[in-house]
Amino acid sequence: MSESLRDQLLKSGLAAKFKAEAKPAKEQHKKPQPVKAARPQVSQRKKPASALQEPNLAHAYALRAKQEKDERDQAQRDAERQARENRERKQKLAALLNGKALNSADADTPRHFPHGNKIRRVYCTAEQFAKLNQGDLAIVQLAGRYLLVERGIALQAQEINPQALVLLCDPDAPTEDDVPADLVW
Repeated sequence: MSESLRDQLLKSGLAAKFKAEAKPAKEQHKKPQPVKAARPQVSQRKKPASALQEPNLAHAYALRAKQEKDERDQAQRDAERQARENRERKQKLAALLNGKALNSADADTPRHFPHGNKIRRVYCTAEQFAKLNQGDLAIVQLAGRYLLVERGIALQAQEINPQALVLLCDPDAPTEDDVPADLVW
């Protein structure tokens, strides 16, 4: 009775029978199965669901870097386009104002006007001063200089570059304060 169940099975011959049957079963599994040429084999191991849903970190960084590079390139193209348009506007404005400035070398009356948060001045003759305040003449800025031009030329300059027109008086406009526009100071 002290014999174990294993020993009893071996004596009866049943254990050897099980061992003999188990070996051929293992050998069957070890034999290579024929590969079907028509259909590729798919891995039986499944990927976890989280790996399918979330891109890996390296891929996310690559996408972000590509997006930032595209944004920088677009900003550079926009800046180049804007600079080219500004150059073209300056050239058109210079061509329009070439020889049409009425600034006089013997002008002695200063006409003050606000521009760029500062009070600027242009010197003109007494006749030009009166026409400037009536709106027949205007002040246009070109390459850092203030030029006196006729009203029609000033309006054409404004169409080319709105910032070029600095002063164009409207005699019919109500005054903002009690100081007359023709006051010399």
